[in-house]
Amino acid sequence: MDEKLSALLKQAETLTLDDRARKESGYTFIKTGIGYTRYELKGEGQAVVLTHGYATPYHIYDKLFSALTEKGFKVLRFDLLGRGMSDRPVLDYTPEVFARQLDEITDALLPGEKFFLCGSSMGGSVTTCFCSLHPEKVKGLMLFAPAGMDTFKPPFYMKLCSLPVLGDALFNLIGTKTLTTRCADQLWHCTDEDKNYYMTEFAKCARYKGFLKSTLSSLRNTILNTKHDTESYIAVAKMKMPLMVIWGTNDQTMPFYQHTRLLEVCPDVEFHVLEGAGHDFIYDETQKALPFVLNFIENISKGE
Repeated sequence: MDEKLSALLKQAETLTLDDRARKESGYTFIKTGIGYTRYELKGEGQAVVLTHGYATPYHIYDKLFSALTEKGFKVLRFDLLGRGMSDRPVLDYTPEVFARQLDEITDALLPGEKFFLCGSSMGGSVTTCFCSLHPEKVKGLMLFAPAGMDTFKPPFYMKLCSLPVLGDALFNLIGTKTLTTRCADQLWHCTDEDKNYYMTEFAKCARYKGFLKSTLSSLRNTILNTKHDTESYIAVAKMKMPLMVIWGTNDQTMPFYQHTRLLEVCPDVEFHVLEGAGHDFIYDETQKALPFVLNFIENISKGE
């Protein structure tokens, strides 16, 4: 671990994300009914919205964002509430809360536009919930190693963190360091410089107070609330929403065995396997995933 990253980790949960911090950050923000959201909107053409997962903010989409804008799309990426540079309101971080955030920012930034929607990891639970509530806004849904299957077997540390009092104490003790230093564990094809950038961007955002409470709440109310989450997948399947899923066989976060349940719940899904890929392939192996994304968009666009 380099000195810069070590210094950032020591600053975890020490800064306040306020108007001054937002202004000095140089990023772009939009105010919604439940707080400020950091976002980036670039390009022209058909709109594509990128929704990240549990803890790593919108830089997980750096490469896909660039690739899609270069291909002529208008692309929106943003930080979910509680992570990145978005606000950390005190509430239960359920899929419905994130769906409200997504609804408000797309109303403001893509008024009247239907768009293609992407979700990575926990973003699967978020975007399927959104689609079940606002199907009229979405042309097609693309998921990358999605969370939300009721067959998910959480590892022991997740079970511990789900416990009241003990879980809070454990998460406060090791949460920031563990999430930051392990966020790049499955970047097997990136350079050391790229991995360090990935962790550093994560650590920069984890300096702001409320990150740990938000991610713990997301774990309890979204990641581990799989029975509820799966209902959104069922709803998406019933409404015949065009759906494409990519999953890596060596995913150590949302294990590949869950794809069996996905195919049961969503029998019409366009499903693609990346042999040997880990959980964060959308950053680690963008060029392998990109053709599937482009083909999906093209096929739906032809039928419009």
